[in-house]
Amino acid sequence: MRILYVCHRFPYPPKRGGKIRPFNMIRHLAQSHEVVVCSLARSAEEAEEGKGIAPYCAEFHVATVDDRVQTLRMIATLPTPITASASYFHSTKLARTIRRLLRERRFDLIFVHCSSVAHYVAHVRDVPKILDFGDMDSQKWFEYADYKPFPLSLGYRWEGWRLQAEEKRLARGFDFCTATTRAEWETLKSYGVDTPSDWFPNGVDAQAFAPSAEPYDPEAICFIGRMDYYPNQHAMFWFCEHVLPLLRERRPNVKLAIVGADPPPSVRKLGELPGVTVTGSVPKVQPYVTRSALTVAPLAIARGTQNKILEAMAMGVPVVSSRVAAGGVDAIAGEHLLVAETPEQYRDAILRLLEDPSERARLAAAGRARVLSHHAWGSSMKRLDAIIDKCLASFVAPSPASAGEGGRAAAG
Repeated sequence: MRILYVCHRFPYPPKRGGKIRPFNMIRHLAQSHEVVVCSLARSAEEAEEGKGIAPYCAEFHVATVDDRVQTLRMIATLPTPITASASYFHSTKLARTIRRLLRERRFDLIFVHCSSVAHYVAHVRDVPKILDFGDMDSQKWFEYADYKPFPLSLGYRWEGWRLQAEEKRLARGFDFCTATTRAEWETLKSYGVDTPSDWFPNGVDAQAFAPSAEPYDPEAICFIGRMDYYPNQHAMFWFCEHVLPLLRERRPNVKLAIVGADPPPSVRKLGELPGVTVTGSVPKVQPYVTRSALTVAPLAIARGTQNKILEAMAMGVPVVSSRVAAGGVDAIAGEHLLVAETPEQYRDAILRLLEDPSERARLAAAGRARVLSHHAWGSSMKRLDAIIDKCLASFVAPSPASAGEGGRAAAG
């Protein structure tokens, strides 16, 4: 089967959430099918690095865009119904490439990851199409609005409404829709769209993220995540202001490592606090995690699966998480990870692990076992295969007349 796979961030190397899920799908599908990948890169360096995907697909096409131009595109849409998200991830070059591929070849399936790039193939009617929303991004914009000052909050809420309307429209135009977690799937179903849908989870490379035989530092905790991402920034500002002082009252030598690429000056300034280190980009996060007694994920804004939680659990390092962040992981609070909400609850949960090595060992073993049993890419990809089979089995090709109106003829 020949599959056209479209995604919003070039899926190699799989170092961040927006790349990990599509890369693992592409790698899996390419074992049995011919997969043609179309995506975007934000710099010449990213495009060059992305060439490493060649062994994992039959062919790939990348359009390099300039963030400044994309930002202007996004701003220009503010007074219109067109979403800023779709504008930001639009490339005329990529659109031309996809139209050419659809005109010159016969594809058996079109698979799109992320609604922000679904517009590239929304017109196609004579090929079965699956849209993997991953997360329902509109809900994230609504959550941002609650944390942004007026009048900026109005802009975020406006984008949330536009994006929610677009998600509903796109869902109706595809033959099958998927999400990353059951919670995101429930949100999709709440839209009342008749398109068949399901969910399949993110997995973890349990070999790349494995426990270490080296001893851990009983005073070290860490946070992992890209620091140019607002929810991660908000989490660390809150944690350093409200939780860390409580911890240091009880354990003055506690250290916090904030590990993640592209921290802005406001995040780097956290490194001036006693015991806090802001690393910036690192070659690998694994050494920082395995040297820590635990990791924290105190996110107030969290949609879908938090890979930082899964990876820490896979490495046998306990996690103390917000309830909303833990909700994207198939794990039981108290059994596989600890959940907290208030500063005092975070303090008590963290101290419980720092002061009781047997409790830390219990959660470490239980967390890794849960990842292996519920977040393995192999079992997730079996769910994906079943979803594709359902989509293909139920697809009804349009009549030649209607296909000419909205299908391959329009693609040309």
